[in-house]
Formats: sequence, C-alpha cells, structure tokens
Amino acid sequence: MGVTSYSDEHTSTIPPARLFKALIIDSHNLVPKLMPLDINSIEITGDGGAGSIRQINFAEGSKVKYIKNRVDELDEKNFSFKYSLIEGDGLMEKLEKITYEVKFESTADGGSKNKMTSTYYTKGEFELSEEEVKAGKEKALAMHKVVEAYLLQNPDAYA
Repeated sequence: MGVTSYSDEHTSTIPPARLFKALIIDSHNLVPKLMPLDINSIEITGDGGAGSIRQINFAEGSKVKYIKNRVDELDEKNFSFKYSLIEGDGLMEKLEKITYEVKFESTADGGSKNKMTSTYYTKGEFELSEEEVKAGKEKALAMHKVVEAYLLQNPDAYA
C-alpha cells in the first residue's frame, strides 16, 4: 500500500463559524439545494458526529453514483473535521480509502483561512496521477465556492 498526502489552503471573507456550519454541519441540507444538478441528496446514518456515515448520492448522469464518508472527528468549537471516504464509485478499485482533515481558522480581517489535507491510501503498486488528485480538489473547491457565494448573498444564513 502506498500513502500520498496533499495539502491545500485558501482564504475566504466569510468567518469560520459560518463556513463550518454551512459546509460541514448542515451540508446535507444546504448542498443538494445549491447544487441540484450535481448532488441529489446527502444521507446521514448516526448523529452526525464521529462514527456517523454520510452518503452522498450524485445526480443522474454523473460518472459517480454515490460515495460514503465516515466521520472520524467533528470538533465544532475548533472548526475542524476529519473524515474518510470508505466506499463508492469515487474510491475506485485502486484505493483503500482517502482521509481528509479540514480546519477553518480566523483571520485578522474577520474572514477565514481554510486548510485541507487529503491522504490517499492506494492498493498494491498503484500510483495516483496528478490529474486525478487535481480533479478531486477542483470538485471540492467548486462546492466550497458555491456555498461561499450563497453565504455572501445571504448574510443572515448560518450567522
């Protein structure tokens, strides 16, 4: 098994508490409404905290039908979230799992710095290509940008 990690960071004018509530805590309600052409639904089994399973069902016609994420850690006070992609079309046959660590931090201007580390656990001698990693990052960033735009247009939402 090979292990490869990538980190990414970007800033937002939205405070970390609002982004965390919208992108993590209430994503199962908000994201399918904002991205109906991409995501059909997000179902949660459990209380939403550690050990819960979040199944993301993608819209008809998508290459990926669904993925399942296991919540490994949810820290609402420190705006951090750790989860693992454990099942679904997004895992492919060549990956054991992908783990993600997400952290939202305050910035001096009242916005936030958002950090994400992705760790890919491959099966056998399989090596992940830059294109595959880039495609995954772009999808995550696109969802982040849609939610961020919604929060900018709706200043009372998740306040």
